[in-house]
Amino acid sequence: MTRISPVLAALLMTTAAAAGAAEVNLYTTREPGLIQPLLDAYTEKTDVAVNTIFMKDGLAERVAAEGESSPADLLMTVDAGMLADLAERGLTQPVDSAVLKDAIPAELRDPADNWFGLSMRARVLYAAADLDLDSFTYEQLADPEWKDRVCIRSGQHPYNTALFADHIVHHGEEATEAWLTGIKDNLARKPGGGDRDVAKDILGGICDIGIGNSYYVGLMRSGKGGPEQVPWGEAIDVVLPTFQDGGTQVNISGAAVARHAPNADAAIDLLEYLVSDEAQAIYAQANFEYPIKAGAEIDPIIESFGPLKIDPVPLTEIIAQRSTASQLAEKVGFDN
Repeated sequence: MTRISPVLAALLMTTAAAAGAAEVNLYTTREPGLIQPLLDAYTEKTDVAVNTIFMKDGLAERVAAEGESSPADLLMTVDAGMLADLAERGLTQPVDSAVLKDAIPAELRDPADNWFGLSMRARVLYAAADLDLDSFTYEQLADPEWKDRVCIRSGQHPYNTALFADHIVHHGEEATEAWLTGIKDNLARKPGGGDRDVAKDILGGICDIGIGNSYYVGLMRSGKGGPEQVPWGEAIDVVLPTFQDGGTQVNISGAAVARHAPNADAAIDLLEYLVSDEAQAIYAQANFEYPIKAGAEIDPIIESFGPLKIDPVPLTEIIAQRSTASQLAEKVGFDN
């Protein structure tokens, strides 16, 4: 098995130790700027340095290649499916922590305690402000009422395959195929772009409704996404849709302790800090995410959407249907 360079391993594992402090080596697919406020607050509180290595792709492959010599302590990703993949490949270790179990709902963590959600984003409805919609179900996306009025990013994007997979859990494969066909028939344009392009196209009159992640609205309206995006965010209302027999679909950002973590205790301590009231408030302020911990502070823009009723389907059940969801989207030619 390929192993990490001894020079690099030594550098990573001694950077903080040389300064007389403990350390945690974090491998993350999250943009460093989004989590740095959390890590800075943790270091200030504990004197434990966090050495961050950002990688957009290939996290599992790198940890597997490094093997037992990997300096990675904590693995952080922006998608529950990626966390499950890490666990399935034997790259994580279970953590028995009452702090984590008390803070994180059971459906938003691994039943075997290999990974844990730390923040949430909801898959919400962006709607033209003049529609005045008070409620909406995901099932309604396929209603003929919305013919030529729906915008959405690629059906093969993980955000959407997770939503489609959740529909499979609720209604089965046959009903989901029909639902996807109905949505395709209602599209105002070919699926593509990002979630913020949905809001932009609503402003431009291309469509009336679309699906996007909740936190993008905060980025747009606040101007953190760029001043040109402020009108996009202001052009839409946000509705928290639900399944007819469930709630609003959410995905998570989360983390797992690496199987061969050289600083496992410190990694667990950082994990537990990340579900504290202090850290959960920083998550909300830094990236407009929903806190995973009930009762934690929510950003005012996100709070304005109304109470979030999380769909009770465990993330593990949704993850198990991802491949089928992708196949169904391909079968109906969703992106064509």
